[in-house]
Amino acid sequence: MRNLQSGLLARRSWVCMQCRRASSSPVSAASHNKKTKLPDFPARTRFAPSPTGYLHLGSLRTALFNYLLAKRTGGQFLLRIEDTDQKRTIPDAEQRLYDDLRWAGLQWDEGPLVGGSYGPYRQSERTATYRSHANDLIHNGHAYRCFCSADRLDTLARHRSQAGLSPGYDRKCADISAEESEDRAAKGESHVVRLRVEGYPAFEDLVYGKTGQNRSPNKLDLIERVYDDPIMIKSDGHPTYHLANVVDDHLMEITHVIRGTEWMSSTPLHVALYNAFKWTPPRFGHVPLLVDKSGQKLSKRNADIDLTFFKDKQGIFPASLINFAALLGWSHTQKSDILSLEELESIFNLKITRGNTVVAFEKLWFLQKAHAQRFAANGGAEFDDMVSSVSKVVESSTTAEQLNQILQSRPLSGIIAPLLQADAKSFTNADEFVSRNATFFQTTLARPPYTPTNQTTQIPISSLHTASVALTLVPKQHWNIATHKFNISSYDGASAVLEENPALAEADADAEKTRIAADKAFKKELYHYLRWALSAGAPGPGIPETMVILGRDETLRRLSEARELTMKKGARSPVAERLVRDKAKAKGQAQDREADRSWMGSLAPRT
Repeated sequence: MRNLQSGLLARRSWVCMQCRRASSSPVSAASHNKKTKLPDFPARTRFAPSPTGYLHLGSLRTALFNYLLAKRTGGQFLLRIEDTDQKRTIPDAEQRLYDDLRWAGLQWDEGPLVGGSYGPYRQSERTATYRSHANDLIHNGHAYRCFCSADRLDTLARHRSQAGLSPGYDRKCADISAEESEDRAAKGESHVVRLRVEGYPAFEDLVYGKTGQNRSPNKLDLIERVYDDPIMIKSDGHPTYHLANVVDDHLMEITHVIRGTEWMSSTPLHVALYNAFKWTPPRFGHVPLLVDKSGQKLSKRNADIDLTFFKDKQGIFPASLINFAALLGWSHTQKSDILSLEELESIFNLKITRGNTVVAFEKLWFLQKAHAQRFAANGGAEFDDMVSSVSKVVESSTTAEQLNQILQSRPLSGIIAPLLQADAKSFTNADEFVSRNATFFQTTLARPPYTPTNQTTQIPISSLHTASVALTLVPKQHWNIATHKFNISSYDGASAVLEENPALAEADADAEKTRIAADKAFKKELYHYLRWALSAGAPGPGIPETMVILGRDETLRRLSEARELTMKKGARSPVAERLVRDKAKAKGQAQDREADRSWMGSLAPRT
């Protein structure tokens, strides 16, 4: 039998005292742990799902909190399959469970597929252990065999229900002698094993504090005295959840049990069972119920919270879902809610909130975009996965002929990677990202008629044509974001605006202030025109990024196409336009021959 002292000594021995002292002083560690409710020894936690359903948001959060507590304290996280209810088991649920946990990054230290010193880790393989412990309870007087037939129990239940009384058992079989009980069981007479409950004790919850009532297990009413003597072993020889759960947690040396508040009403029974065995129970912490915005409990049978829905239907990143689940009922002191699994492992504590937690999925999408930006900025396997998922959508929705025309000699990833880096802030999933940026994968744009943004200040379309031509004279070796940004910011558009709107100069005596305002108006219109020309006005990356992603040839083709469409607006004739292009091109070629000059902004006209 394990007692508290020996159990704590055994666990503390997993980390040498010299290392413990080197990492933190006793005073600071004690003060920190008191505030965060963290144990000062490595915690052994477990996630014990039943394969009667699939992993959903609530069960993922339970697994996550147990995982994080183990990792934060340098302990172990166990996976145990509670599969005693064979009738309700779903054939593929167990494999799906393994796949989903690993997808989320919650790798267990002990359990199925990885082994461990406390196995087997499936309850269906531990039946003999439960029967042995049930017999121990019978022998020490804390349990007894009940031979009552189903008909008798049903009659008793109906009798009490009709009388308006609560259910209970009258302990008809509790006084059967040990010899008679053993003999009848040996002959194969059908029976169950009941726990003789002497009281349901209160317990100290890590979240809610002292809870439960030290209530009596018997009820005396006008008809008879009845008792809450729960069944431990069913008539088919299999254990109930309560017995198997307590026996496994003890034998696997679980120190902390983090689970949903729906199990809080069962905890006094579990504590009573620990007392009957003379075992020290683990520390219990019950996390709040997940509810929707109307206050209704999120059902685990709702497909919208099944992990597969998030993973396969919505394209959510594991990092986003883990981050989202962690914030459901847990508070932290970090400046940002955007946290990776590794960051969560280093800061997790047991500051879990009380009361129901409202699940707002808008937060999930915020985190999804935030993690997309992280991946795009940092690169690595996560970003490679983003590129791959977007590539698959593009290839399935775009013809090879179209792609070849757009890509020229570049690989598809050569467009998608910079596109993701430029527009990661809008990324929700691959399908929506491709839909938002569809113009990058189309050879024909359905542009609406061009409409200027400023109806009061006239900006000649010809000046926009000239500017766009000048901006594209940069050769391929200098075709990059920095060059385009500098050239656009340096381009002087004030002259074209003031020539077309002489009243502007007359209205303000400050000539420099007038030029700045005119140039600002021109830049705004130029950006508007270039977005219309290059992407039919669709939102997306900035103009310099768009020009780089499209490449020089495709950018020139689209600008030329846009210029033809707007020539009907009364701009320069094709001959005059060609003269402007030739003049700008000649200037660019002359500058390109000057080897000692940088192309950064070299095409921008100087005032």
